[in-house]
Amino acid sequence: MTRLLALLASANPPTTTSGDFWMPVRGSANAAAVDWLFYFIYYISLFFFALIVGLMAYFIFRYRQRSPDELGEGPSHNTPLEITWTVIPLILVIAIFWIGFTGYMKGAISPDGAYEIQVVGAKWKWMFGYPNGYIDENLHVPVDTPVRLVITSDDVIHSLFIPAFRLKKDAVPGRYTKMWFRATQPGEYQIFCAEYCGTSHSDMLAMTIVHPPGEFEKWLENAANFLDKMSPAEAGEKLFKQRGCTQCHSIDGTRIIGPTLKGAFGHEVALTTGQKVLFDEDYTRSSILNPQAQIVAGFDPVMPTYQGRLKDREISAIIEYIKTLK
Repeated sequence: MTRLLALLASANPPTTTSGDFWMPVRGSANAAAVDWLFYFIYYISLFFFALIVGLMAYFIFRYRQRSPDELGEGPSHNTPLEITWTVIPLILVIAIFWIGFTGYMKGAISPDGAYEIQVVGAKWKWMFGYPNGYIDENLHVPVDTPVRLVITSDDVIHSLFIPAFRLKKDAVPGRYTKMWFRATQPGEYQIFCAEYCGTSHSDMLAMTIVHPPGEFEKWLENAANFLDKMSPAEAGEKLFKQRGCTQCHSIDGTRIIGPTLKGAFGHEVALTTGQKVLFDEDYTRSSILNPQAQIVAGFDPVMPTYQGRLKDREISAIIEYIKTLK
């Protein structure tokens, strides 16, 4: 039994990176092992389906109802047959568990020195934070490099799902979950949220961009310095989209979770307390850092704070962008 399990666990999975009828393209080092186990279970299921249905059809014909004098006394049990149909499935189930468990442990424990990226899920946006402090709406990684994702949520349970990498992990508020991968070929791979998280769950999309050797470092340096390369309003628009502001605040007058920002700057805003305040720089900054202090009438206090997550320069850029929403 031990020898069989070791043989199955060490079996060489398919090395092709292309997808097939059941599975998408393989984009990570762990994907082939997951596919191998999937097809191992798949073909076992096909074999037993054909065996059982075939025997059933044969027995229906062979032992169809006949005249009473042709019916003999059937056997009460068959010990060798009963042992066979118990031991063989038991061996197969143990083998499946062993292969799945060893594969899970390999995928759960990241190698030393893996490149770490912070992942935050929020209604309805993924945000990926890099060691230099830059945050992007897509996951950018270098090819052939172990990458460790540390995942959490700002509000409800989400689930980060990258089908091409055969990876899925829940993002849970108040705690951290972790997973790692090594992308094997440059390209773009879709990211989904696999946990129903609210109205726009199906829109919670992002991309994994795998950069060729030497390109990731250049991209990160260039992306992190966007404040120096754009006008304040342009940088503010980029931040507005990156940080998930568009999920709650429209810029065309549409009412969604939060108040629209179209034409709001410079006008008075009615609060739930009955007071009115001027929508100016101070109000905008306060609403970003302490959103529960002054809640607009007719809306729920659901906005999270961005204290410590946005720098003063970034807040100023967002303010300049909001000023342009005439």
